[in-house]
Amino acid sequence: MESGLTLTNDMRLVLGLVGFTMAMFLFERIRADLVALSVLVVLGITGLIAPEEIFSGFSGNAVMSIIATMVLGAGLDRTGALNRLAGWLLRHGHGKEQRLLAMTSLVAGLNSSFMQNPSVMALYLPVAARLSGRSGLAMSRLLLPLAAAIVMGAALTMVGNSPLILLNDLLVSANNNLPSGMATLEQLPMFAPAPVGAVLLAASLLYFRFYGNRKLAALEDGGGENVTPARTESYFARTYGIEGDVFELAVSAESPLVGMSVAEAESMHDAPLLLALKSGNDTRLAPPADMRIWVGSVLGVMGPRQQVHDFAQNHFLRMSSRLRNLGDLFNPARAGISEAVVPPTSRFIGKTARELRLRQQAGISLLAINRDKQVIRDDVRSVALRAGDMLVFHSIWQDLARAAESRDFVVVTDYPKGEQRPHKFKIAMAIFAATILIALFGKLPVALTLMTGVVGMLLAGVLKMDEAYAAINWKTVFLTAGLIPLGWAMDSSGAAAWVAGHTLDKLPDGTPPWALQIVVALLTTGFSLVISHVGATIVMVPIAINLALAVGGDPTAFALIAALSASNNLMTASNPVISMITGPANYSARDLWRVGGPLALVYTVVAVSVVNLMFWGGR
Repeated sequence: MESGLTLTNDMRLVLGLVGFTMAMFLFERIRADLVALSVLVVLGITGLIAPEEIFSGFSGNAVMSIIATMVLGAGLDRTGALNRLAGWLLRHGHGKEQRLLAMTSLVAGLNSSFMQNPSVMALYLPVAARLSGRSGLAMSRLLLPLAAAIVMGAALTMVGNSPLILLNDLLVSANNNLPSGMATLEQLPMFAPAPVGAVLLAASLLYFRFYGNRKLAALEDGGGENVTPARTESYFARTYGIEGDVFELAVSAESPLVGMSVAEAESMHDAPLLLALKSGNDTRLAPPADMRIWVGSVLGVMGPRQQVHDFAQNHFLRMSSRLRNLGDLFNPARAGISEAVVPPTSRFIGKTARELRLRQQAGISLLAINRDKQVIRDDVRSVALRAGDMLVFHSIWQDLARAAESRDFVVVTDYPKGEQRPHKFKIAMAIFAATILIALFGKLPVALTLMTGVVGMLLAGVLKMDEAYAAINWKTVFLTAGLIPLGWAMDSSGAAAWVAGHTLDKLPDGTPPWALQIVVALLTTGFSLVISHVGATIVMVPIAINLALAVGGDPTAFALIAALSASNNLMTASNPVISMITGPANYSARDLWRVGGPLALVYTVVAVSVVNLMFWGGR
């Protein structure tokens, strides 16, 4: 029996590295990608993985598939495919809440089967904002069903999320340690998990139709600030206290503001929001903090009329409600207020707006931060930003679109912006459809098939090469490639077999395989709450395979359940998709557990049941 294995020094080292990874991910003392690289280096130095193989994860099928799905998604976005989709959903939803919610969730879930989940969520946040603003459906009623559908729909293919992409590589590496005479584990084809994904997506839609939507409605009725974000002045006034009209203030020779910097003027008592400055021939929206105010300068400010009037009178400024100098800057078609959420991969995290020099570098004024249902407006430029923060900006739309390309924030507001390459829409869709058909009927590896689609989009001019590089989330790439060898070491050192044997010892004799699969599913889900879906996959798939071997079960079925369960996190912000919606929808941790917790149990039951039916039917 596997539990008879002796715990060797190599096993101790591997299990120690797993414990270190879990601790670092849980307490976030070190960045996740740096933790992965540190583990990679230790595995190489100690000889647990051969030096010539230690960096193989970077060139593996899993990492190349992840890169390809990111670039393909960016190509579709460049053509305005998502804008067209939002219009289509609005036309066919006919303003009916349930129909609109179900259609949007279904289409998002189908999209997520071919794109990375965070990328799909980033694309659908503006779509959701447009639907919310035009239909009267609150964001809190829309975003969690949307996120759940994206997570569930990812199980339709082997490239919908990182755990399933990793699974094939882990199955191949497990062949090196199978008992003699055992048939080798085969890689799963592109649409192998489709039955599971289809049932999961249907279960998600039914869950919110008959149960979850009532829970979300109760949250809305609970008096929270989460009202329909129509992205109007009244919405920003109600939610953030940002209200009033825009005025011009001309600086006289007697004004104490003469010679001051913008930052000094902003910090004065009762100063309105300073949004623009004309000084000589230099006119700026979101002027840099060190830009000086001189005699004759014109300030563009926003605030209640009485407040602005008092400020102008006290500081010898001539006030005008007619925008003679700055009217073009404040044209709603050109500039305005927007909301954006900080994703977990953002370089903004831990930095302040002052350090980021948002106004100088990007032409964006930060007006407020919505964090955990608390609105921060005082000295907002000195507040260190966190993942999930909702930022309120004022900017020229063109500047906002340019800054958003960095993916350091995801704009939620549906603002006027031209579709960059709408004339390439049909070409992009044809390339994408051809890629899927090759994956479905061809015999090429999935990674090569997806990369063929990427090359097609680049050659057709749907994307430029630099845009393709920018579309890749390098943190995800390094996190995945750095942790893959840890999965190999779990297997080759015998640590996975040792853990599997001791797990069996703790369970009653004669425990049926399906019960063990539920244990695997729940353990993997628990790990995913702590060490991310990638880490949970790499730790649990080798253990699941060894458990299957110990009880005579199907190793591929056990491994597939583990990979599916690694994405079963609808309750915490450790799931990048969930972290992106907590700010826009004002969900609290308790809200997520109350609505997402029962759905996670449904996910487990569906995954175990359908996988067993699939593999039982294949016998």
